Amino acid sequence: MSQTVADVLVGVLEQIGVKHIFALIGDSLNPLADAVRRSNIEWIGVRHEEGAALAASGQAKLTGRLAVCAGTTGPGSTHLVAGLYEASRDHAPVLALSGDMPRKMHGTDFIQTTEPDLLFRDVSLYTETVSSAAQAPAVIHQAISAAYAGRGVAHLTLPQDVIEAKADGAVSSVATLKPRPEIAASAEDVADIARRIDAAGSVVIMCGDGCHRAEDELRTLSDRLKAPLVHSVKGKDILPYDDPRWMGGIGMIGTKAVYNAVMQCDLLLMLGTDYPYSEFLPYKGSVIQVDDRARVLGRRAPTALGVVASVRPTLKLLLSKVAAKTDGKFWDRTVKERQKWDEMLDKQSDPARSMDRIHPQAVARAVSDLAKRDAVFVLDTGLNTLWSANWIRQSGGQRIIGSFNNAAVGTALGQANGIQSLDRSRQVIALCGDGGFNMLMCEFLTAVQHKLPVKVIVYNNSAFGLITFEAEGIGLPAYNKGIKFPNPDFCELARACGGRGFRATKPGELHAEINEALNVDGPAIVDCVVAADEMPNFPHLELDKIGHYAMAKIKEAVLAVTGS
Repeated sequence: MSQTVADVLVGVLEQIGVKHIFALIGDSLNPLADAVRRSNIEWIGVRHEEGAALAASGQAKLTGRLAVCAGTTGPGSTHLVAGLYEASRDHAPVLALSGDMPRKMHGTDFIQTTEPDLLFRDVSLYTETVSSAAQAPAVIHQAISAAYAGRGVAHLTLPQDVIEAKADGAVSSVATLKPRPEIAASAEDVADIARRIDAAGSVVIMCGDGCHRAEDELRTLSDRLKAPLVHSVKGKDILPYDDPRWMGGIGMIGTKAVYNAVMQCDLLLMLGTDYPYSEFLPYKGSVIQVDDRARVLGRRAPTALGVVASVRPTLKLLLSKVAAKTDGKFWDRTVKERQKWDEMLDKQSDPARSMDRIHPQAVARAVSDLAKRDAVFVLDTGLNTLWSANWIRQSGGQRIIGSFNNAAVGTALGQANGIQSLDRSRQVIALCGDGGFNMLMCEFLTAVQHKLPVKVIVYNNSAFGLITFEAEGIGLPAYNKGIKFPNPDFCELARACGGRGFRATKPGELHAEINEALNVDGPAIVDCVVAADEMPNFPHLELDKIGHYAMAKIKEAVLAVTGS
């Protein structure tokens, strides 16, 4: 039987190791689905196209390898776009496929008409319509190559009459379609880094996503320089929480010990991170930044030296150049401050802290204590991110994924489904606020249908909690009509979908309910009813912010009495 363009596309995806296509089927995608049916790729049918894009994004973030999603004509494609920003902003290679009407309908204002190449332009590194069978092999190659080269989204529009047509040739040079290799810094740059480190008294090493797989080099460099290791949230899972060098995070997802260390050190070495919150970075002093993305160098803090290179091979070269430091005073002070911060975190997450209320910190700590040592945590965006990222104590073998650059609410479950598809025996835990879970809770049905045993932990405070603090941070009272909302019975929802449901309303129930949920077969939801008025920790807060919070609280008290 002769191959169609759809067969050629699916065949290439098989060759390069794609295991799944996440999609919601429609008429224009029928030829693609038929090709997948005859392949070894698994079609994961989602309930919403945004869920497809999120699943592919989560999978690509975890592995660094190409993941694929698809949506059909018109609305199917527009739904896909929102989820693709996850891959775009977190620099994960995803191929997005959107179906399209037959070419003879173009330009006639036909039903579900869009201009896909315009629609996907902002979110994609590359977008193209496959307009003929002859063009298809080269365009397919170009799209996959672009996704890998730029670590982001490539998009192809697939008119139905083109992808069902007889193929005109095969995709060549398939062996070139692979992730970018690591690149080492030049000898001159390594010597310059070493010279600046040797001249500095105290050094702090900030570790981002680009430090994954460089664990041994980071430990060795930290020991040699007596330099605390601190991390962005994307780098939190690189080392175990209890590694004595690992001092914690920076910013709102961070510690006072880290803030002080970063602001007081003589030299900050930023490795594989484009941390966006400049107010938590030094505004004077010396910064060295190493990253394989030239465009990120020097844009967050005044930078004395920027080096385009991958972290691991660069550290291997650097370790042969830098001298050991002997003064441990800065290190010791940071360690003591970190210990004090940890003691505070322990007290706040103790389930016995209150007799009748579950504090959200206790939820995160319970999940952390009960999860398997190789679990994947997928964090949603909102106030729940602060609870999860600050109180999860990772093992070093666990991974933490989230919407860390796009910061989109409602993304955790979709990403968790994509990650769980890779290995149904691995524990995958989505930690969601109730507001975010409500947005795409239909994707729990996807998990049930495809036997993806994702465990969903819901921080249920019947509100968009982070919006409250954002309003109060500028001195405004929280607008409850927009922030507070009723929730469905999440336990009954889980059961109605074919999963398992658990609920904890008191501190004494928390560990047992979470433990049982984590150990059942199949997908499950744990509804954790938490205190709605819990304040997050602020490692650093400007005086004007303190005044804004105080003013907002006064206004809220007046509104509670007067109603206006």
